[in-house]
Amino acid sequence: MINFGPGVRPSRWFLFGVIFFHQVLTALAFPAAKLGLGEINPFVFAFFRFAIASMIYIPVLLFLRRGKKITAREHLRIFIIGLVLIPCNQVIFLVGQSLTSAGHSSLLFATMPIFVYILAMVFLGERFSIRRSAGIAIAVIGVYFILTGGKVDFGIGYLLGDLIILVAVVAWAVGTVMMKPLAMKFGAFRVTGLALVYGSLVYLPYGLYRAYGADLSQITMTGWGSVLYLALVVSILAYFLWYWVLKYLEASRVAVVQNIQPVIASAAAAVVLSEPITENFIIGGIIVITGVILTEL
Repeated sequence: MINFGPGVRPSRWFLFGVIFFHQVLTALAFPAAKLGLGEINPFVFAFFRFAIASMIYIPVLLFLRRGKKITAREHLRIFIIGLVLIPCNQVIFLVGQSLTSAGHSSLLFATMPIFVYILAMVFLGERFSIRRSAGIAIAVIGVYFILTGGKVDFGIGYLLGDLIILVAVVAWAVGTVMMKPLAMKFGAFRVTGLALVYGSLVYLPYGLYRAYGADLSQITMTGWGSVLYLALVVSILAYFLWYWVLKYLEASRVAVVQNIQPVIASAAAAVVLSEPITENFIIGGIIVITGVILTEL
């Protein structure tokens, strides 16, 4: 029987199994978001997503505040993480996803371990590795190939969306590294929930303004289902699983499993959205994933 009581560390295989499950959930978010963004403005989508997630988090957080006291300084740090994760990561992700394909965005998110590795080495004291550094260089070449390969409309279309997605990737890496010590101290759900609520409150005025002027009557069940998937499955369950595993493993080791995400997301996008998997995408994807795997071996 699995025991996760105080002082009990789950096995490494169990932890990587949890992260694999997390990757399946988040990979499906890319085609799900693409479906919803076909009907809903990205800023309106973000408003409903985080409003729903916050309504779930707040009552649970009120109960969890009986635990270890969080100081004002630590609340400020969590507030900053909330800004990084909501406006700087998820809102930007939705904007970028509305301008590029689900396959592209998922593949670009596969470069996230590279940024986590660099930040974890600087801020968390994780070790430098020549092999990991070589992997970074290879993956950067792959990203460049994805952003420019086969694009006739260089500077518009997918390229703009891809660049916006890269900003979201870096923001997620920053949030991951900042969150790790707090998740270890106060628990993954508590810190994740606080960060999401803080970030959502900052976004609330602008999101409410955009939602107030939007025509919601044209949104189908598919659109609302997309919002609910990202609000409940991604913003609550997947976020919790990610930061829970961070309590037990190095940030760069957790991030390595991210490289399976584009495979799942691209397959789902091909089935659900009929997105083509082009030669340039495959070559760039192989280069990126090769670099990411080399980074984490």
